[in-house]
Amino acid sequence: MNRIPPVVLLIIATILWGGNFVIGRAVANDLPPFTLAFFRWCVALIVFLPIIYTALKREWPQIKKHWAIVLVLGFTGVASFNTLVYIALHYTTSINASLMNMLTPVIIYILSFFFLKEKLNRNQIIGTVISFIGVITIISNGSIKALQHFSFNKGDLIVIIAVILWSVYSLLVKQYAKELPGHTTFFVSIAVGIIMLLPFYIFETFTTSMVIHWSATSIFAILYTGILASIVAFIAWNTGVVKLGANRAGIYLNFIPVFASIFAVIFIGEKLILSQVIGGLLVVTGVFWTGRKITTENN
Repeated sequence: MNRIPPVVLLIIATILWGGNFVIGRAVANDLPPFTLAFFRWCVALIVFLPIIYTALKREWPQIKKHWAIVLVLGFTGVASFNTLVYIALHYTTSINASLMNMLTPVIIYILSFFFLKEKLNRNQIIGTVISFIGVITIISNGSIKALQHFSFNKGDLIVIIAVILWSVYSLLVKQYAKELPGHTTFFVSIAVGIIMLLPFYIFETFTTSMVIHWSATSIFAILYTGILASIVAFIAWNTGVVKLGANRAGIYLNFIPVFASIFAVIFIGEKLILSQVIGGLLVVTGVFWTGRKITTENN
């Protein structure tokens, strides 16, 4: 991947992550959420192991030293985030879910303010307000009546919880980037996440009333999410970030809902409605606004 231009790598990653939302929605009636998440990460672990094995032996003492952080990474980034998204996709559209995923940078700013005591500047506050207005527009379908009665889709609310957990994961990765090696830490996080998911998968298997449909579609979904959306997208994104820089690369995350919306309309027949367009534009505007630098004028 080192020969591929960084912009291409970042776009490949966002295409694959955009597809993850649509795949989750497409097999919502075939695979229960914990089943899909569990098998996804099992496939990812198996595929990633030969790639990472040599580095893992070398870097294991460094990872072991920060075992508590790795446990939190496994819980938030592997066991929780995608599983909650898959649960949410039983109730909401892949377009809604991917649009609200854009809140991540804004929530990271908020978490940094509360837990790391980092100050929020004027642009970050304005951008946060704009983004949350966008999210309210999306989850209410632009309906004043829905706002008055707080009758929101529970799937949308679950996605917001998932995004908060993913923001915690992202913030920890950023904070410990110099102390924890990226690829091997991700591998160990996958292993931790699988262990955490196992009892929920077993419980779901014996209690769900949903009939699991093992078909070419469901198997493709597991392989796609386990190999392409997990390993290939992760390596492509990290390589692109190293080449281009984290700040410039972060803008490309806004392509995820674009690709997710295109795939949702083409492949699973979802319809893009006006409130999603308006809400999505507000969220994007807010995210860009939070990233603007404060400029001062000389009097």
